Amino acid sequence: MNRYVLLGLLLMLPSLATAQNGSISGRIINADGLPMPGAVVLVSGDQTRGTSTDLNGVYALLNVPSGERDLTVSYLGYETVTRTVSVTAGATVTADFRLSEAAIIGDEVLVLGNALQGQARALSRQRDNMNVTNVVSADQVGRFPDANLGDALKRIPGITMQGDQGEARNIIIRGMAPQLNSVTVNGYRIPSAEGDNRNIQLDLIPSDMIATIEVSKAVTPDMDADAIGGSVNLVTRSTPAGRRLSTTAASGVNLLSAKPIWTGSFVAGNRFMDGKLGAVLSASYNDHDSGSDNVEAAWVEADNGEAIIEEFDIREYRVRRIRRSTSLNLDYRLNAENTLYFNGMYNWRDDWENRFRMRVSKIDGAFEDGDAIAIGDRQWNLPARVEFQTKGGIDNNRVRGGRLEDQRNASITVGGDHLLGSVKASWSAGYARSSESRPNERYISFRSKNQAVMLDLSDPSNPLSMLRNAADNLAIGFNELSEQEQMTFDQDLNARFDLVYPYSQDGFIKAGGRAKIKHKERDNSFFFYEPIDGAAFDELGLVPYKDYSDPDYLAGSQYAVGQFATPEFLGGLDLTNTARFEAEDGLEEYISENYEADETVYAGYAMVNHRLSPQLSVLGGVRIEATSLDYIGNVFDVDNAEVTQDAGTNSYLNVLPGLHLRYAAGPNTIVRLAWTNTLARPNYYDLVPYAEYVQEDDELARGNPDLTPATSMNFDLMGEHYFSNVGLVSAGAFYKDVSDFIYEQTQKDYTDAQFGPGLEFSTMLNGGTASVYGFEVAFQRQIITNLGLYVNYTRTSSSTTGVEGRDDDLPLPGTAENMVNASLAYETPKLNIRVSLNYASGYLDELGGEAFEDRFYDEQTFVDVNGSYAITPKVRLFAEGNNLTNQPLRYYQGVSSRTMQMEYYNMRFNFGIKADL
Repeated sequence: MNRYVLLGLLLMLPSLATAQNGSISGRIINADGLPMPGAVVLVSGDQTRGTSTDLNGVYALLNVPSGERDLTVSYLGYETVTRTVSVTAGATVTADFRLSEAAIIGDEVLVLGNALQGQARALSRQRDNMNVTNVVSADQVGRFPDANLGDALKRIPGITMQGDQGEARNIIIRGMAPQLNSVTVNGYRIPSAEGDNRNIQLDLIPSDMIATIEVSKAVTPDMDADAIGGSVNLVTRSTPAGRRLSTTAASGVNLLSAKPIWTGSFVAGNRFMDGKLGAVLSASYNDHDSGSDNVEAAWVEADNGEAIIEEFDIREYRVRRIRRSTSLNLDYRLNAENTLYFNGMYNWRDDWENRFRMRVSKIDGAFEDGDAIAIGDRQWNLPARVEFQTKGGIDNNRVRGGRLEDQRNASITVGGDHLLGSVKASWSAGYARSSESRPNERYISFRSKNQAVMLDLSDPSNPLSMLRNAADNLAIGFNELSEQEQMTFDQDLNARFDLVYPYSQDGFIKAGGRAKIKHKERDNSFFFYEPIDGAAFDELGLVPYKDYSDPDYLAGSQYAVGQFATPEFLGGLDLTNTARFEAEDGLEEYISENYEADETVYAGYAMVNHRLSPQLSVLGGVRIEATSLDYIGNVFDVDNAEVTQDAGTNSYLNVLPGLHLRYAAGPNTIVRLAWTNTLARPNYYDLVPYAEYVQEDDELARGNPDLTPATSMNFDLMGEHYFSNVGLVSAGAFYKDVSDFIYEQTQKDYTDAQFGPGLEFSTMLNGGTASVYGFEVAFQRQIITNLGLYVNYTRTSSSTTGVEGRDDDLPLPGTAENMVNASLAYETPKLNIRVSLNYASGYLDELGGEAFEDRFYDEQTFVDVNGSYAITPKVRLFAEGNNLTNQPLRYYQGVSSRTMQMEYYNMRFNFGIKADL
């Protein structure tokens, strides 16, 4: 019995030791009642006993000796405030602070304008973090003319974006491809709305729905480890200390479509029930008619070694995008020790698209004798296959005659923060779901062989092939009519629990666990329709058609797309009428894409954060993640038209230690050093045991259930100096040692046990190793009165080994060597004008079977401008101009002069009014 008494006494020692101590908690806000994350709170006279506020402006000081204590609160660019607090043993006292927006710098009083207030909040949070991060506030995002989060993120050092329809969609961090990074909302990862990857579609979320963006380039053990490049955390708005109402209304024009843009948003918040209940509601709406002018080419190598075009497209897109978003955040303070909260967010984006595609193919058949048209030549009379295809949808109130892509993301989280004596406990549980639906998507095409085409390779960067005689267009015969349905959804159940115990005034232990249960499913269908009265469809000229050629086509007036069946005709066809159409299930078009996947991740971690001296702190710990997967895919037997299901399972355990050092050379000079270990799980569809066989082209693709995650050992060094009058200069270097990275392997003349010999076979494999290294520098400050400069540069290099069939020292796909962001701003209390530049050099996007087939993403330069004028202190007029360089999205194959795709979007402008009441 004595042993159990002794054990009980030992367990009670921490509480006995702190019996004479109490706790202090509170919230730091500014004059407008908005939270101030990253505020430093110290017990005066004891520089080692302190903490900082979280993203909601809340702090908690645990294990504080009882008695009268002076608290000092400091914030970058704000006046330091000191207050005496009476601490009672075994109790928690509340001490809230409201900081002034004026700071005394030497003999000068600096009054922070709207832009500097947001910058101060972001930099204060960034300065206080233990790990290497970049923090951007909503006010800073609002200083750039960015409609979605992807466009806002590309302003951050080390980040570039891949675009879609003129907006940034997929994020690349320090050269790491989108699948090697993670994006979370309030700490929980967002499921992907797309069926074949884990990428988060950042053009789904409006930039004005987020209060803070945190990019962690060196994750700590209490963060999810699937972030080789980095982790982006999107923080929704915190509840204010009092009433808040702000609105935005704007309109503009897209110069490609010459149609209006409509934008509106509002934020409303307040506290109720004697300040216990806080609520903030945000909503956003954007309606944008756009489109793109697109040219694409697929290159092959002829027998004599010449590069020739196998397939060539001219495409015209007409797109309408409506983006809606709503979020609600609640917090309820039960007492000084206990707070409950709720976060909910819903994003919904509709894209209605019509596409008119003229395709010339089978051109290489003209060179079977071994001769080829050389680069720099032009031929006027070559036999080829020509197709004119219209993309649209059923004509009803929802689909509206276009290809509707309906993407949605919803997430809800409930949780609580609790002070249990000398221990802080936090918990949360969440549900998130993303989906993509394409109902009644339709295509009609007219195609004929042996058409006389011209092929112009006089400039391979601007290739051209089309009918020699445009009038022959209307005689092209009917080829195919189809309708398909696509549905993908991805849902997550999440839960986490964290404990923080301050074992002394010099440090604390933090430990916790995490569970994530995921289910993803894709369910597509596809039907071909044959007209019963075939004569009515025999030629393109027999159906309603229209010439969609544009003399102002952005790629050049020589790209005349031609005449097509109209979307109104396509959408009005009653394909369910068996007297007019005969349906055939096109299994080969979709069945291998359908799958179900279940993934469960259980994680636990423990870490210690200790101050070795007033200047030096160390954070060390380990995270363990256990992953199990179950997948079901489909294999289609072409010869027997039979479908069989194949199942795959996988499981693995990752142990991921990490160490972070933070040295404060001065109050505003910080040096950070980090050693971390991270991973990137394979894309869902790459794991599915499917088989997709294209009989016409002798191509076979299979999934690989044996894929394991890529892992990386990372080293980061960063030095930062923060200016008291709000600004930053920083420089750092990084190195990543990546193992088992995933790439696509293509083999020619492959023999498959089921589908036979002579195939071009592709699958995903774990590769060898990759080294990624580079440096980044950044500067932001008011350089003279009213004139501010924001500039950063990142240099990234990479090399790989172990890619089967290829030489070593290939760059890792996604690694852009040079990235530059710069902006120059002029600001007075009334007038704010900013010119911004964003540049990223080209990079390898996808490895082919040989160097000739490698696909590269070309360099991009964007110039944007925006300005605002304050009618009153609370009401501002603003104007924005995007993509003033008319930067196209461009891919090239093998060498930079060989264009694979060039897509132009033109400029767009917005004008509006903002009111913060």
